[in-house]
Amino acid sequence: MSQPNSLIYSILNTKCPRCREGNMFPKGTLYTTKFADMHSNCSSCGQSLEPEPGYYFGAMYVSFGINVGVFLVAMVVLYQFLEDVSTTMMLGVLLFVIVGFLPIIFRISRAMWISIFVHYEGPGNEIPKKA
Repeated sequence: MSQPNSLIYSILNTKCPRCREGNMFPKGTLYTTKFADMHSNCSSCGQSLEPEPGYYFGAMYVSFGINVGVFLVAMVVLYQFLEDVSTTMMLGVLLFVIVGFLPIIFRISRAMWISIFVHYEGPGNEIPKKA
């Protein structure tokens, strides 16, 4: 498994990209109607997690790429285990998988997007807290 301060660990666990300690999303909200609620700032270093309105528009493209990957994996798995795959079967499986993973893909795509622009500076107690 990745180290707690690695980029992959921080993205998969939706941690602040600057200190990789604070959570981007409130605990216990992953599979609830509040899965999209985000903290406005990191609790550890104070980094703004929504720097400007519409900031996460680009995360939709990241999410699209992840969903295309999920589609390709689902297609390969279906064709490996079934001789005849209908369009209805493919759409049903995709709908089930995409809707099932929606909260996870949403959060990971946002974590990936902000990690492109906000770089790691060190542990939260060793870097200046942002106001």
